[in-house]
Amino acid sequence: MSVEDHKRQAPSSVCCKIITVSDTRSEETDRTGTLIKEQLTLNGHTVGDYVIVKDERREIESSVLAGCEASDIQAILINGGTGIAVRDVTIETLKPLFTKEITGFGELFRMLSYIEDIGSAAILSRAAAGVVGSTAVFAMPGSTGAAALAMKKLILPELSHVIREINKDL
Repeated sequence: MSVEDHKRQAPSSVCCKIITVSDTRSEETDRTGTLIKEQLTLNGHTVGDYVIVKDERREIESSVLAGCEASDIQAILINGGTGIAVRDVTIETLKPLFTKEITGFGELFRMLSYIEDIGSAAILSRAAAGVVGSTAVFAMPGSTGAAALAMKKLILPELSHVIREINKDL
C-alpha cells in the first residue's frame, strides 16, 4: 500500500490539545498558541483543549498525560521550552514518556529551519515528536515563525497520516 493510500484512509479531522510552555505568556499574549489554533481550524482539525503551563517538568508532564488520557484528544502540539537554557525542559520531560520517537520530525524541522528561516542558528533547535500511548505528540519552539514553519511544512501535511498509523493495529 502506498503512502497516498494510507493518507486516503486517514481521518479527515484530528482533535488536538495545544500546550504552550511559558513562564510569561497569557492567553492574550500567546501569539504562537493562537497561530497553532488557527492553522488547525483552517485545515479542518479541532482543538479539544488549550493550556499554558510553566516551564516546569511536573506541569508539562501532567498536562501531556492529561491529554493522553482524554478520550477525544488524538494529538498534542506543544510550543515552547525547547531551547538550551536551563529553564527549557520540554524535551527532557517528553522523551521518557515516548513509547515511540518520531525522529524525522526534529531532523526535518532543523533542516527546514536552516534552509528557510534562521540559518546556522537551527543547531539550537530541539524540536521533537513521538507517540505516548496512542497519542501523537509534537514539540516545537515557541517562536511564531518556528511554529508556522513546523505546522505548514510538517505537522499539517502529515497529522492525519500519523494518527492513522498509530491506530491501524488497534
